[in-house]
Amino acid sequence: MLFNSYEFLLFLPCVLLLYWLFASRLAWQNVLLVVCSYVFYACWDVRFLALIIGMTLVGYAGGRMMEALRHQPRRERAVCMGGVVLCLSVLGWFKYYGFFTDNLARLIHAFGFTADLPTLNIILPVGISFYTFQILSYVIDVHRRKIPACRDVVAFSAFVCFFPQLVAGPIEKAQHLLPQMQTPRRVSYAQFADGLRLVLWGFVKKMLLADRVAPFVQAVYGNPESDGTDLIMATVLFAFQIYGDFSGYSDIAVGTARLFGIRLSRNFHLPYFSSDIPSFWRRWHISLMEWFREYVYFPLGGSRCSRLRHLRNTFAVFMLSGLWHGAAWTFVAWGIFHACCFIPHVLRRPVRPAPPAGEVQRSRSAAVIAQLARTALTFVLVCIGWVFFRSESIVSAFRHLRSMVSDVHFHTPYGGFSTLYPVVFVVAVEWLTRHRAHALDLPPIGLLRYRAVRWALYYALLFAVAYWGGAQSAFIYFQF
Repeated sequence: MLFNSYEFLLFLPCVLLLYWLFASRLAWQNVLLVVCSYVFYACWDVRFLALIIGMTLVGYAGGRMMEALRHQPRRERAVCMGGVVLCLSVLGWFKYYGFFTDNLARLIHAFGFTADLPTLNIILPVGISFYTFQILSYVIDVHRRKIPACRDVVAFSAFVCFFPQLVAGPIEKAQHLLPQMQTPRRVSYAQFADGLRLVLWGFVKKMLLADRVAPFVQAVYGNPESDGTDLIMATVLFAFQIYGDFSGYSDIAVGTARLFGIRLSRNFHLPYFSSDIPSFWRRWHISLMEWFREYVYFPLGGSRCSRLRHLRNTFAVFMLSGLWHGAAWTFVAWGIFHACCFIPHVLRRPVRPAPPAGEVQRSRSAAVIAQLARTALTFVLVCIGWVFFRSESIVSAFRHLRSMVSDVHFHTPYGGFSTLYPVVFVVAVEWLTRHRAHALDLPPIGLLRYRAVRWALYYALLFAVAYWGGAQSAFIYFQF
């Protein structure tokens, strides 16, 4: 069931109505959330309900067992490792079996041997990467004694399968979301209205931005004869397509959760306004990078070690992040590229002390120009990375990059410059509201002080989404 579908527009109000009818009964609310989340998930493929239920029970039982073995550290650690290995094995089977067997066969063939490895046509369960990481966070946090083991299997199931963020995040850590499933929830009119505004802006980014530019990106990247001019335009459009698609989903998920009195983590924070690559990754897919930082980067030593180990830790995180996105070398190359972009920030010298009083400082205009130049350079680097992410293979990615440098012609790009109109609109709105919680968190100044003006704006955006929105399509990150 897609968020941008008529089925969801009918499904959500019905669930909300039943949910708030049980406002004084937390257990019934949780049961309703679990049942409705399973219905939501079954709309994709009912066969995989058994998988998510099974993995939920594994995580729940693992937490209870670790709590019972508190005074037997070795057994408790073994249970934790068993739960982690089991979850990763299930994820690896569905997501990476074909990738590894194919590459192993190629490696054996390179040494002059033949291999008849078994091949299976395995269907990837939607959202498996997201809910697996949530279960892992719970198992590890219980072992670290950051949270107590959950005794309510229904509340734990609601934590794993909460439908707004089930299939594409944000990836919630147990210490943030699970307590909300165990305590009574309330929502004020202001919170409910803010959730609806955030949902509306998510639809704007998904349907007016991502879905509008997607056909042009597909046409250029799907044509081997595309020249450098078209590829440059298509790459810029893809940068905003994937941003509008994924951050739009996240806004809808976070906004929908607020309607239920549940606070989800912010997953994007204006990433293309970043002035360097580390800043970009503090603003892009925040929940995933926080997960890797806490459960991979810090255990490896983080940055509090030698620079060589710091580089190793950085490359490990980004290679795993690339592989998490998909079983293809293009995603691994994308991760390695971003790790390479981190090298100057890892190796740079310590910050110099502040200049003495009276020393001539750069003018404000020079500082602004330097900031804009750094932001533009960061965006170019991110777009180079997106070429690997979008291409069918590493060879085709390098071919595209070569064309962008050597095969540039002065002509109107495919689709014309009008394809940039949605990009300009979204960027302008987010720049003007960059100090607000989100784009439709409008400041009560000027004409916006009047409710009629604000509602006219909301209805205008609804009309634009309905009238100019692109063709209904699944969200890009559903495949991950």
